[in-house]
Amino acid sequence: MPQLTVTTRNRCELVDISGMVARLVPANLKCGICHLHSLHTTAALTVNENADPDVRHDLLAKLAALIPHDESFYRHMEGNSDAHLKASLMGFSLTVPVRNGELRLGTWQGIYLCEFDGPRTRRIEVCFQEAFE
Repeated sequence: MPQLTVTTRNRCELVDISGMVARLVPANLKCGICHLHSLHTTAALTVNENADPDVRHDLLAKLAALIPHDESFYRHMEGNSDAHLKASLMGFSLTVPVRNGELRLGTWQGIYLCEFDGPRTRRIEVCFQEAFE
């Protein structure tokens, strides 16, 4: 099973991994799906706009406002409770259709690793499954 390794640079960031995933798609996969799963509890995956970087900024800003880093009521002693909450909210897995050896993303869509406790090296499991029309 293929695995992606992504090195992040900031505590919170969205890293566009669309190209990395696209390079793994089997050319002979005519109709199927690509499953992606983050192997971490403080990093998530999402699909969102990849044309305007302000979308990434706005998403991270809103998550920071909704789930602050330094709330006094957090019990988890590692100091990253907010990262666990944000990752759970965003989700650890996603599925993207594949057609004729290519990911079927919309014109403005990209696949993002959502880092909430970086910088770190993250691993993402990738699995392709053939579908029958």
